[in-house]
Amino acid sequence: MPERDVTVGQLLLAEYQTVKDEQKTRIGFRDNLLYVTLTVVAAVIAAAAQAKQSEMLLALPPVCVVLGWTYLMNDEKISAIGTYVRDDLGPRLAELTDAQAVFDWETAHRSDSRRRSRKVIQCVIDLLAFCVVPLAGLVVYWFAGQTSSGLLVLSVAEALIVVGLGHQVLSYARPFNSPRPPTP
Repeated sequence: MPERDVTVGQLLLAEYQTVKDEQKTRIGFRDNLLYVTLTVVAAVIAAAAQAKQSEMLLALPPVCVVLGWTYLMNDEKISAIGTYVRDDLGPRLAELTDAQAVFDWETAHRSDSRRRSRKVIQCVIDLLAFCVVPLAGLVVYWFAGQTSSGLLVLSVAEALIVVGLGHQVLSYARPFNSPRPPTP
């Protein structure tokens, strides 16, 4: 049998490092999206107030939906990487090394008693930042008395899209699901 320069264990550890690097990058990007959203929202509101043009608030829904969807998809990939490490990569490496478990942090940090409350709070923050704020902007626009029929139709379509994003935020959050038990 020919001698191998690279072992399966080395490949699995290299894969682990690669997916963890991607996860770290996505976490930083995702978290910055909240700050970007707050900055853009503040700028749009300030511009609309200064110009006394409520129709400028119609910029909030598309901006918040694009940023919110990007946030949500990065969050989903971050979770998917964690699941992959816990359920696939870790068990393969543990089996290869005859260890009971590897990468214990991937499971341990998910089992504290406040995890559910943190998930619920994060879901509320996500909904506020990406859905409630643009819907509030639409309500202000609707009651400002400067509506035109074309912009009114646009604003209703925007409201439906924001509600759709809210549904996606809730369906991806799964704050009431129990963490999966560790894989043997």
